Amino acid sequence: MLLKRDIPIKYVIGKIKFEFIFVSIYALAFGLIHNYLNINHINVPIAVPAIVGTIISLLLAFRSNQAYDRWWEARIIWGAIVNDSRTLVRQVITFYKDVGYPEQATEFKNRFAMRQAAWCYSLGNFLRNHDALMPVKKFLTDEEFRFVARHKHVPNALLLLHGRDIRRALEDGKINNYQQVEIDQTISRLCDAMGKCERIKNTIFPTTYSLYIHFALYLFVLLLPFGLTEYFGFIEAPLVITISSVFFLIEKMAIHLQDPFDNKPTDTPVTTIARSIEITLRHMVSERNEETELKSIDIELPKMEGAYYVM
Repeated sequence: MLLKRDIPIKYVIGKIKFEFIFVSIYALAFGLIHNYLNINHINVPIAVPAIVGTIISLLLAFRSNQAYDRWWEARIIWGAIVNDSRTLVRQVITFYKDVGYPEQATEFKNRFAMRQAAWCYSLGNFLRNHDALMPVKKFLTDEEFRFVARHKHVPNALLLLHGRDIRRALEDGKINNYQQVEIDQTISRLCDAMGKCERIKNTIFPTTYSLYIHFALYLFVLLLPFGLTEYFGFIEAPLVITISSVFFLIEKMAIHLQDPFDNKPTDTPVTTIARSIEITLRHMVSERNEETELKSIDIELPKMEGAYYVM
């Protein structure tokens, strides 16, 4: 996720460098031919590129709005994951009976909290097409890690371990039926959130829609110098470059926002959110286990492309 407000102009131009180079060459060549070589040119009424530009503006506005909706929905889902993760661990801490075996209860709650933190990291990596096993090993027991390593869908396997532990706790009399139902509902909400993220990830923005807008944008760029020559003369080239760059930047912004789990600086900061969840869960279980390490475990995570962001 982009973090700094003073983003360098070099970073911004870099996102449209190929389009910027094309428009610059075209505008300069057009201005050279018409102003320096004194070759007769064809004038196009400025209303023509103005109409095309208006149509493209409406299309880009619609696309940007739809792309932002996808990004915002992803952020809302991860906000729900934060809440449900806290709720799940709180339920386990308060429902699970400590009578008779306090050390066993403490171990169960710590293990459950760490597995939930592992689920958050694993889901983030899974959505970004990275190794979902890589960040979870330090949170799980050897037996748990061997179990999830056999599954292709690691986050789903971790939820399955949650469910098995809750069933075992019910059978051992550590929780009652009503408490088991409440905890299972929270786990189900986490599973629903995971499915919603996968829906956003796997639903591709219509390719033809993007392609048609891109072609229309280039048509606008090609027509724009013909409509500005009569009115602006020598300042035509920089004006064409500036106007075209604004349109290309808006298009690029929509392309980046439409995929909130595509490992780009505009992504939903799933790793940062997961780290915040981990620290919170560690604080929650530390109230009953003073030896619990509150400091976030260092995990090797794949780097994202670009700069000026948090993960």
